[in-house]
Amino acid sequence: MAIVRRSVKREAVLSLLRSVDCHPTAEWVHGQLKERFPDLSLGTVYRNLRQLEAEGLIVALGAVDGQERFDGDISDHAHFVCERCGAVTDVELKGDDGLAARVERELGARVARRDVKLRGICKSCINKDMRA
Repeated sequence: MAIVRRSVKREAVLSLLRSVDCHPTAEWVHGQLKERFPDLSLGTVYRNLRQLEAEGLIVALGAVDGQERFDGDISDHAHFVCERCGAVTDVELKGDDGLAARVERELGARVARRDVKLRGICKSCINKDMRA
């Protein structure tokens, strides 16, 4: 395993992601840290996000509205993504639903982690539709 140097900017990215409950884009992270680190490039933010993801310190959620989103909360939880407004909401997973055990039993595999993403229309968008 390669040794990863400590980096003040990487630590700032991680700290920022852990301090918010939104699921920001790299561009949002860049905008939040740019004043503190004037020489910070968007490329550096992306490289640090990839490194933090590789180390298991953050989760990349994939593209939402065409932009990749990130989560500093690595606890076992799911995400609900609104297909209309792009909101991403954490969803607590209550207990073991047996899916990992079933996959291991049926496929003979070993599950290391699970990524659950649900998609649909959020309550806010449904309420807007009802008022329209």
